[in-house]
Amino acid sequence: MGPQSRAGKGTMEREVVYKSIETEILADAVKIIRLAHPPVNALNLELLEELHAATQDIAKDQSVRAVVLMGTEKAFCAGADISQFKPVNSTTGKEVANRIRPVFDALAALPQPTIAAITGYALGGGLELALACDFRVAEASAMLGLAEIQLGIIPGGGGTQRLPRLIGSSRAKDLIFSGRRIKAEEALAWGLVDRLSERGSAHDDALEWAAQLATGPTLAITAAKRAIDTGLDGRLEDGLSLEGEAFAGTLDTQDAALGVDSFLNQGPGKAQFLGR
Repeated sequence: MGPQSRAGKGTMEREVVYKSIETEILADAVKIIRLAHPPVNALNLELLEELHAATQDIAKDQSVRAVVLMGTEKAFCAGADISQFKPVNSTTGKEVANRIRPVFDALAALPQPTIAAITGYALGGGLELALACDFRVAEASAMLGLAEIQLGIIPGGGGTQRLPRLIGSSRAKDLIFSGRRIKAEEALAWGLVDRLSERGSAHDDALEWAAQLATGPTLAITAAKRAIDTGLDGRLEDGLSLEGEAFAGTLDTQDAALGVDSFLNQGPGKAQFLGR
């Protein structure tokens, strides 16, 4: 089953470049990255390399205004390929971490809004992959967790850092120390998931949300994303300075001029932004 698109929205020519992922650009400027490594989209070296390449291409593509990352009905991504942990020693651990981090960091650093559409399992490295996105949409039947502790190890793809920043240290420790899986409904209550979808709807719901984001003022959204993500990693004072500079910069864009004029003449929420 290939990447899904919404009826009436249209799709541009399908891209067939990779072996373990599929990419597609929709007519509404939404880019789909679909993990296609059966049976459960385990993260092996090939998939990581292809995901990194696709992410780097998107970062340079100004025609892409939002991104949706998805898997299959059975699994968004059930985690890393455990066979790559052999031999079991610190050298192997460093090699695995050095392969994973640049990929997830590149995804997190994309200027466009990113949404993970979670179906089936999002476990271990799969959940860490979703955590590198701005938002997460999950079907009610989805199961999420960081099960590394059950192997006698800890998360190595950002789980100990991105998860507590998202849901707080106590809940992050609960998931990481126990290795337990939680249902999407509990993940929603914790703020780990942003929206809950009915069975079979997560992909379409994520695409619909991405299409809405893609109609916004692209440069302003990019500036806001950078200010939020960078500000969270530093002092409030530094974050406020960054915000002030970014705010001033957005006033130099065509979309700002269009938005202000539209507000004054037509009222709020009527602007048709150009993304420039």
